[in-house]
Amino acid sequence: MLHKVFPDKEKAKSIFKMALDREKFLSSSKINYPNIVVENYYEIIKEISSALLLLRGIKFIGEDSHKQIIDSLSKIANFSSYDISVLQDLRIKRNYSLYEGKQVHISYLENYKDFLDSTIDKLKKVLKDKLK
Repeated sequence: MLHKVFPDKEKAKSIFKMALDREKFLSSSKINYPNIVVENYYEIIKEISSALLLLRGIKFIGEDSHKQIIDSLSKIANFSSYDISVLQDLRIKRNYSLYEGKQVHISYLENYKDFLDSTIDKLKKVLKDKLK
């Protein structure tokens, strides 16, 4: 559910720093642990997206909030329907991994690592532009 909040630049910066720290950790991680890598990719994307929304005075809360955050990227960062679809799949894989202990096959990361890295780069650029 969409919840209107006061735009908070400092909180957005703090969330962004957390995402950057997670990205540093991810770059030092081995792909031998695909579940942990997938979970971190997802969290980075979610955190940067949440910071972008916060700058607009928007926060999603409730059961479908993470899905809504990803869906909002079509408007706030000009993501295509393909991009949104891949990110929703990432969200689902992360949920299965985190909540059900399902294993993510290493081939998923081999196939999508470049896409996920470029998605993070795109989100970082959009957020940095908004924080100026």
